[in-house]
Amino acid sequence: MKVERYAQGLPCWVELASHDANAGKQFYSELLGWSLQDMPIPDGVYTMFNLVLGEESDEIGAAYQMPAEMSEQGIPTNWTVYFAVDSVDATIALARSNGGELLLGPHDVGTAGRMALLRDPQGAKFAIWQAGEHIGARRRGESGTLCWVELACRNTGLAKQFYPKILDWKVQPGDIPGFEYTEWLVDGEPFGGMMEMTEEWGDIDPHWMLYFTVADCDETVVKATKIGGKICVPPTNIPKVGRFAVIKDPQGGVFSVIALNT
Repeated sequence: MKVERYAQGLPCWVELASHDANAGKQFYSELLGWSLQDMPIPDGVYTMFNLVLGEESDEIGAAYQMPAEMSEQGIPTNWTVYFAVDSVDATIALARSNGGELLLGPHDVGTAGRMALLRDPQGAKFAIWQAGEHIGARRRGESGTLCWVELACRNTGLAKQFYPKILDWKVQPGDIPGFEYTEWLVDGEPFGGMMEMTEEWGDIDPHWMLYFTVADCDETVVKATKIGGKICVPPTNIPKVGRFAVIKDPQGGVFSVIALNT
């Protein structure tokens, strides 16, 4: 489905910062069928991930080489989700007044839009995007597109206070028997969720997990292992939803794939 605009608070873009961007983008291209479009930027190359359907090619995300100083600090290869906002500057002010932290920006990206990187009160990082000429991902609801974002944190009550105040989200209990889960909503429609991190998670930091739609979860997992990926969570059924798995790419970036029930 073509996307023409994003309402305030919806996930609109995903971006991979990789220790080896050349190898990383090839991994995702082969695994999820994305085509690649390299664009020169002052510090290197920004690679667009495109979904090609027939004669149309639409941008759905991007990747770039992580700066050496960040790699040397031990920052792992990672995915970042961008949420659409009507005003980057107003959202930064709200985030700061509610315990969030500005990590990068705000700055204009040419005529494409305006962005900033934030950290919530528990440490989970996310970005915000005020669209100019670039709205974000141009497709959704098809294999290879982002379909869900999920916050893993240690204090769900605190998160329920923070995000609705800065991104206008609503919350509702998830419909998963025997499991406490929260769904995030914009305009009455769920687009993501949240779960509480228990002691079993160890020292993993709070984070946002990205889910990409695939036609067959098990086939995707087999393919991922053949091209250098590692399986963190094997294919698992979610009642009434679908079958998902968590994968680590060869550079250490973690993401999820899910085959949704039809």
